[in-house]
Amino acid sequence: MIRSFRWAGISTLVLALTVVSLTGCGKRQVTRIDPSTQVDLSGMWNDTDSQMTAKALVADCLDKAWLGKFGVDFKGRKPSIIAGSIKNKSLEHIPTSAFLLEIEKALMNSGLASVVAAKDERGEVRNERMDQQVNASPETLKKMGQEMGADFMLLGEVNQINDSASGKDLKYYQVNLSLVNVETNEKVWMGEQKIKKMVQQGKFKP
Repeated sequence: MIRSFRWAGISTLVLALTVVSLTGCGKRQVTRIDPSTQVDLSGMWNDTDSQMTAKALVADCLDKAWLGKFGVDFKGRKPSIIAGSIKNKSLEHIPTSAFLLEIEKALMNSGLASVVAAKDERGEVRNERMDQQVNASPETLKKMGQEMGADFMLLGEVNQINDSASGKDLKYYQVNLSLVNVETNEKVWMGEQKIKKMVQQGKFKP
């Protein structure tokens, strides 16, 4: 009887300690920070990498000779560019759709090029235009066959090489982009941006 009582007491104590432990581990603190703040937690590709790479590559693209030649050939008209696919050949999950949006934003903010909607976006707009043919008033009806055709398409890929030793990880990313003439398939520009990160694991302190 005494032994049963002791085991019951021990079991109750263990259960109580487990509950306290789980409660302590379950606490989480959330702090809001400025979205423009550069934060690296894991060392993997993040939003800062996307923004910096997009801005650098677009700036390099619009600083090359093809842009001036296009302006001469087409009497000062801005080239229209469509963002194509970015192949992720890295070892990580990289949201290439978010990276493409950063590229489009950098192109538009430059004021030197027009950006054409991507294929999936055009589908929605075309459906709306078709609906207007039946339901919109003549004054607000948008005509068919008036879309802006893209002069160039941006294509690219992200590659990665990792190396590690003695608690240190070296992460190397290389982003390559090409600007292709839609009519002739000629590549008028190629650019690359490299990112290298050293990630060091913290030492365990007992």
